Amino acid sequence: MAKRQYPERVIPRHSLKTRITHDIVAVTCLWLMVSGAFVFVPALAAAFPAATQFFRMSHRVMGTIFIVAPILSAITSPRGFKEFLGKYFVKWTPQDWEFLKKFVPYMLGAKRVHMPDQDEVKSGQRFADGLLILSSILIAVSGVVLWLGTSVFHASAGVLLAMRTCHDVAFILLIVFGLAHIYLGAGIFQPYRGTSRLMWGDGKVTEADALYHWGFWARKQIEKGNYEEVKK
Repeated sequence: MAKRQYPERVIPRHSLKTRITHDIVAVTCLWLMVSGAFVFVPALAAAFPAATQFFRMSHRVMGTIFIVAPILSAITSPRGFKEFLGKYFVKWTPQDWEFLKKFVPYMLGAKRVHMPDQDEVKSGQRFADGLLILSSILIAVSGVVLWLGTSVFHASAGVLLAMRTCHDVAFILLIVFGLAHIYLGAGIFQPYRGTSRLMWGDGKVTEADALYHWGFWARKQIEKGNYEEVKK
């Protein structure tokens, strides 16, 4: 006897354009981390001179894509960019502060910690992603100055030193918060298992996962009828 299939409700969370922009930035960022090691670590560059030339060139190409992709996305979708900012620059609620305080115990023992409901972007995500975005801007600006300051115009030694320091600090921040972002976003952490489809799949989340992770937002979407039914 064939097993009966029951419909499951899923809620669209990220548009195709958002997913494409995110994926381009993520891939180029990872490449920049690898190629940057050959650009900024003299010992590594000396050990692999042939590879270094390739990585130096690719670092500039990927750096350009890393900068241009989100700018083009914002320009071609100003309304979406405004909505994006609105999700991050909001007044924090008591639930937001409670979530942030409980997050580390939650990661160590998710079954024992009850987390408060959250909106479309969690308070912890606003904090971590905010630093990730800030470090991306810093590394992009300093990278452009270092590139142009040694090719198109001659920047002073002081400016180049300051930009190199900024580039290094931003690089460290990117690694720290980038790894945290990957750990959660890739679904490695059990309560987030399967959430990789949000940015690397169809951009939809099951009703159960939406209610668990983003309770306030999920209930609003369900009330509006912003969901789809699919067979399990």
